[in-house]
Amino acid sequence: MTRYLFVAAASIACTVLPALVSGGGLAGGIAQAQAVAPSPTATVPSDSLKVVLLGTGLGPPVNLQQYGASTLVEAGAQRFLFDCGRGATLRLAQAGVPIGSITRVFLTHLHSDHVLQLPDLLLTGWAGGQRAAPLAVWGPAGTRAMMDHLQQAFAFDIHTRRDVDEHLPAAGITVVSHDVTTDGVVFTGNGVTVTAFLVDHGPVRPAFGYRIEYRGRSVVLSGDTRVSENLVRHAQGADVLVHEVIDPKALRDRPDHPSAAIVDAIIAHHTTPQQAGEVFRRVAPRLAVYSHAPNSERILAQTRTAYAGRLEGAEDLLTILIGADIKVVHHTPPPD
Repeated sequence: MTRYLFVAAASIACTVLPALVSGGGLAGGIAQAQAVAPSPTATVPSDSLKVVLLGTGLGPPVNLQQYGASTLVEAGAQRFLFDCGRGATLRLAQAGVPIGSITRVFLTHLHSDHVLQLPDLLLTGWAGGQRAAPLAVWGPAGTRAMMDHLQQAFAFDIHTRRDVDEHLPAAGITVVSHDVTTDGVVFTGNGVTVTAFLVDHGPVRPAFGYRIEYRGRSVVLSGDTRVSENLVRHAQGADVLVHEVIDPKALRDRPDHPSAAIVDAIIAHHTTPQQAGEVFRRVAPRLAVYSHAPNSERILAQTRTAYAGRLEGAEDLLTILIGADIKVVHHTPPPD
């Protein structure tokens, strides 16, 4: 896989992507990363978009190399989180982004692997992250009900910390939810526009992708989908397209040996590498990237049968700076 690195990668990567601190373990590494490595927004040109693939794994199974689906987009001083799968808050900490600084979340759909970390983001961002503003959440029908029930589920903790013990600010545990029903702009502010568009995730309906635009730069996130003509339309002219993909062979070879009927059903509402390559060819982004996908050379090779443009595989903490040039930084943990 071709590696595109910063021109001063050695110094910038330490600031952009702090890794675990050796000798301190996971918890110690994360704590130190939060303490010594603030988010590098100041190093990003003011007209650039920054995209961090926090988690690129797929499906409910636990994967310690690829966490659950979650993507951070930074535009100037603004941060937007798209999906919040398993490990999203841990990856935020590794990237040096204070959890309490996340106040806007956009969900592609309500499958568990895309929303599992929401309770941690909600509660830790407030109680341990000093979030003093409401958490705004956009997602398909059912999002408002889910967020209301999360607050009910943690009512004891919320009441104790807000009203009895720490007296944390009430606004920080408030949730403002928005059920999205159709294509359209769902957020505008400070030069940023977020547009939701329907995609085709088979029986999981509705499901959305998102286009984020800022000062002439743009990134499109597919969410989970099979080939979607609506996505192709909304992705036209995008600088970066982040798309899902399924590996039929890996699915058939899973240790739990799913039946042929289950395999066929799963493949039918996702995108194969050849199909994704054709989508990339039709959209012609400056950079195509996989997420919610296996980190596999086989996937890339199969994609190349239909697409010859710039391509990156699924990799947690992969960071993309979208400006006049598109720069990609790969996260490489230090040796133990």
